[in-house]
Amino acid sequence: MKLFTKVLLIAGGLFASLAGAAQADTNTVAVGGYDAVSYQDGHPVRGAGTIMHVYNGATYLFATEENLNKFKANPAKYAPQYGGYCAFGASVGKKFVGDPTVWKVVDGKLYLNLSAEVAGIWLKDVPGNIVKADKEWTRIADVPAGDL
Repeated sequence: MKLFTKVLLIAGGLFASLAGAAQADTNTVAVGGYDAVSYQDGHPVRGAGTIMHVYNGATYLFATEENLNKFKANPAKYAPQYGGYCAFGASVGKKFVGDPTVWKVVDGKLYLNLSAEVAGIWLKDVPGNIVKADKEWTRIADVPAGDL
C-alpha cells in the first residue's frame, strides 16, 4: 500500500498541470461535461451544450432544464466534492484530476476518483477517507495542484 501511494503521488505530479486548471475559469467544463444532477439517480449522462450554468468558476452542463433548475436551487448538493478532484487524492493532500466515470454518491454527495484502481483503495474505508479528505481540503483547497 505504501509503495502504491508513493507511485500515485508521483503520478499525480504528472497530472498537476491539468489539475491546476480543473475548475479555474468559466471555460472549464465541470465533471467532464456530465450532468452533475444525474449522478444522484445512479445513471450519469452527458449534459447538453445548450443547457449550462456557471458555479464556482466552472461551467456545468445539464441534460434537462429540470436538472439545471435542481442544480441552481442547491448547487452544493450536486457539485462534486473537492472541486471535482480525486477524493482519494484529497485524502492524502493532493489534487489529482477526477475521472467523471469513476464515481460514488455517499450520503447524497458526489465523489470522483482518478481511476478505478484508486477508487478501489478509497472504497476500502470510505468514511475514514472522507474524514481525511475533508480535513486536507481545508488546507489545500486554494493551493494550486502543482504546488502540492
